[in-house]
Amino acid sequence: MRIGIDLGGTKAEGVCLGDDGTILARHRIATPTTGYQAVLEAVAGLVHSLEETAGCVGKARVGVATPGFLAPRDGRLRNSNLAALNGAAIDRDLSERIGRPVRVANDANCFTLSEASDGAGTGKDVVFGVIVGTGCGGGVVFGGKLYRVTPYAVGR
Repeated sequence: MRIGIDLGGTKAEGVCLGDDGTILARHRIATPTTGYQAVLEAVAGLVHSLEETAGCVGKARVGVATPGFLAPRDGRLRNSNLAALNGAAIDRDLSERIGRPVRVANDANCFTLSEASDGAGTGKDVVFGVIVGTGCGGGVVFGGKLYRVTPYAVGR
């Protein structure tokens, strides 16, 4: 089983999928505005709630899509419109909080890859996706593979 969390500027929505891709649970909460620790608690609580509903407590793999990117140099989030997340090692902090690895990736990249693999872009050679909401971002998939622009090296 796997859990995907879309962490945005106004809401965090999560889904728990069975091994066959069936939706077992879906929950949506408001994104906390009171700081980093509150966001960590909310996401951890969302994971726990999804697992309880799906009957898979402690068993699901977890991925989080969020604005910004994890800087290669130090693994800390940069350029997020969720200011409380900037400079934080959100993947490590969430992993510690829920007791297992958590993968974190840019939300626009996640959205575009999802559309290319099993959405509106299925079977297309090139898929371009744009998110416009509290923030904005985009992703590109060529031949089924996500094209990643290497972000600048922070601190150089």
